[in-house]
Amino acid sequence: MANILVVDDEMGIRELLSEILSDEGHAIQLAENAQQAREARAQGAPDLVLLDIWMPDTDGVTLLKEWQRDGLLTMPVIMMSGHATIDTAVEATRIGALNFLEKPIAMQKLLKAVQAGLSRAQEVARAPALAPRPAVAPPPEDGAVAAGAPFAAANVAPGHAAIRGASVNAGEGHMFNLSFDLPLREARDAFERMYFEHHLGREGGSMTRVAEKTGLERTHLYRKLKQLGVEPGKLAKKNQ
Repeated sequence: MANILVVDDEMGIRELLSEILSDEGHAIQLAENAQQAREARAQGAPDLVLLDIWMPDTDGVTLLKEWQRDGLLTMPVIMMSGHATIDTAVEATRIGALNFLEKPIAMQKLLKAVQAGLSRAQEVARAPALAPRPAVAPPPEDGAVAAGAPFAAANVAPGHAAIRGASVNAGEGHMFNLSFDLPLREARDAFERMYFEHHLGREGGSMTRVAEKTGLERTHLYRKLKQLGVEPGKLAKKNQ
């Protein structure tokens, strides 16, 4: 299951794409304009974006340029339009779009493009594990951790240049282990699972309080937990 952001000013298109992709098991976020798309992206990178070109406030190509300029184009983007020219499609591809779908979109073409985009995302996520590790400054003397550091260094001997993992202090005597040897996407998912399990445990499984604590809307929180495989009901019972 992937988290897919659909950006289109036409309600019918949003609902159709949401229905098709939900039936495929994906979690869908919807945005009807560029501003809502910016807000959704600010909450975290989706696994894939379906982005309409012609929208009333800011067109899709301009939004794509913004993300590319600001270093936010870290996910595959598939452009959509019923009126775009070849030049527009070429420009979007040059900026960083992975593919272009012409409306009305045939379901098989949609599913094929989405699968190709998600496969590309997985390849990119695995790439850091294949690249040489950058040098990391030696730990402070006597094994002390720098003030304000979110993780306590683990498995690091003096003089070693690679941090292999970390123990995350979740408070109340709970510790979680996170391996830095994981590919980036897997490490991020592992941390997010620990993060939400911690808050769900503290709040007794209350989605309302967890939404307030994490700054997420309840709908997005439900989708995120489903994507990560976190079951609030089981955590609430476990902590009773």
